Amino acid sequence: MDIIGIPLEMVSFYYIKQNYTMKKIAFNCMLAVMLCAAAACNTTNDSTDTAEEQNEEQFGEAREDDTEFAVAAANGGMMEVQMGELAQKNGSSQAVKDFGRMMVEDHGKANEELKSLAQQLNITLPTSMGEDKQEKYNELANKTGREFDQAYADLMVKDHKEDIEAFKEEAQEGRIPELKNWAAGKVPVLEMHLQKAQAMQNNNQ
Repeated sequence: MDIIGIPLEMVSFYYIKQNYTMKKIAFNCMLAVMLCAAAACNTTNDSTDTAEEQNEEQFGEAREDDTEFAVAAANGGMMEVQMGELAQKNGSSQAVKDFGRMMVEDHGKANEELKSLAQQLNITLPTSMGEDKQEKYNELANKTGREFDQAYADLMVKDHKEDIEAFKEEAQEGRIPELKNWAAGKVPVLEMHLQKAQAMQNNNQ
C-alpha cells in the first residue's frame, strides 16, 4: 500500500531513519552536558590563585615575592581566625579556648591592617581561604574534645614556625618598604604566639 503515491517501505524507512537521527542528537547533547559538568567540577575557584594571577598581571615579576607573601599572609590569617573560632567551640581545655580567642583578636587585627595596606599598594588579596587551608580547617572541624585540643595545638605550633620564617624573610628581603615594615612588626607577636602554642602542645600530650 502506498501513502500519497509513496511506497510504504520508503515511508517506514524514512521514519526509522528520522527516529535514529533524533536519538543520536539527543545522546550527543546529553554527552556534551556531562562533559561540561565534569569540566566545571574540575575547575577550581581558589581565591588565592585568582589573587596571585591578578597581581602578576598588575606588577609582573618585579614584585612577585612581595605580592605572594601578602597573599599567603592573608590566606594564613583567615585560617587562624576561623580556626580560633573553632577552638572556642570544639576545644575542651580552657587553654585551647583562650588561645583560640587570642588568635581571633590578634590575627583579626593583623588581617584588617594587611587589607588596608594592600589597598594602598594596589595588591589583590584572597577573599576566602585557599584550598590547602580549607582542607586543614575541614579536617580539624571533624574533631572535638581532647582529640581536637591535640590536633589544634600541633597545627598551631607548625603553622607559627612557618609564619615566623616567612615574615622574617619578607622583613629582610622584601622590596616594598611598607610591606617589609608591617612584616617586621608582626614577628614579635608571632613568636609570642609560638611560645604559647608550644606550652599548649605540651599540656595536651
